Amino acid sequence: MTDTLKEHASANLTRGDTLVQMDSVGKTYGVIRALEGVNLTVNAGEVTCVLGDNGAGKSTLIKIISGLHPHTEGSLKVDGQDARFSSPREALDRGIATVYQDLAVVDLMEVWRNFFLGSEIRKGNYPMAPLDIKAMRDIADRELGKMGIYVKDINQPIGTLSGGQRQCVAIARAVYFGARVLILDEPTAALGVKQSGVVLKYTAAARDAGLGVVFITHNPHHAYLVGDHFIILKLGRRVLDKKRSEVTLEELTAEMAGGQELAELSHELKR
Repeated sequence: MTDTLKEHASANLTRGDTLVQMDSVGKTYGVIRALEGVNLTVNAGEVTCVLGDNGAGKSTLIKIISGLHPHTEGSLKVDGQDARFSSPREALDRGIATVYQDLAVVDLMEVWRNFFLGSEIRKGNYPMAPLDIKAMRDIADRELGKMGIYVKDINQPIGTLSGGQRQCVAIARAVYFGARVLILDEPTAALGVKQSGVVLKYTAAARDAGLGVVFITHNPHHAYLVGDHFIILKLGRRVLDKKRSEVTLEELTAEMAGGQELAELSHELKR
C-alpha cells in the first residue's frame, strides 16, 4: 500500500462530505459524442445510482471517474480540487477504486492471492524478497471478516466462490486499499436473486462505513434498494436526477422503461 493510500484509508469521512463533483462533463471520441452535460455528485456515506440501457453512457462515465479516459468538456473535482486523470493509478491514489463487472480476478489463484493481486507484501525491500504469505493470508481473512464476508478456506481458489462472493471479495479489497469512492460496474448483472442480495448487502456496508458509492446498473429495483440519489442516462444525456425522497420505484422504473416515449408508443398501438 502506498503512503497516499494509507493516508486515504485512515482519513475520517463525514457523511455528506462531497468527494467527487462532475459539472457539465462531456466526452467525445472524434465525431462521436458519448456523454454530454452530465452533472454528478458523490457524497461520503451515500450511494449514487447511475442507471441506463446499453449505449446510455454509463461505461464512459465510469472511465472518466476511474481514470481510463479524460473528459473533453466540463470539470471534474475531487475533494474540491480540479482533477484530470491520465491513468487508473492516479485515480486510485486519490482514493477512487472501481470494481468492474469482470472483476479482474484469477480464478485458479487462492482468495488471499487475489486480494493482494498486484500489491503483494514481501519480507524485505529488495527486488527478489519472498512473499510474506502468512501476513497476506491473515490480513485477507481479517478484512473479509470485518465486512461480514466468510469463506470456507482463504486458501481455496477464488473461482470456486459464487459470483456474489467474488464481488464481495473485490469490494473488501478496494476498501482495504484505501478507497474513499467505490465505483461498482453492474455488480448484480450476471447474478441470481440470492447472490444479488449478498452484493447489495455489502454495497450498503461500504456506504455505512462512510464511503461514497457509485452504483452502475440497468436494474431500477436493485438501485432503489440501496440508492440515495438516482441519475438516469439516455444516449449520453441525463434525463433524470433526483434524490430518493423525490422519486418512487414506480417512477424510476417507468423512466427506465422509456417514460414519455413508452406512453406515446402505447397510445399509438391502442389506436
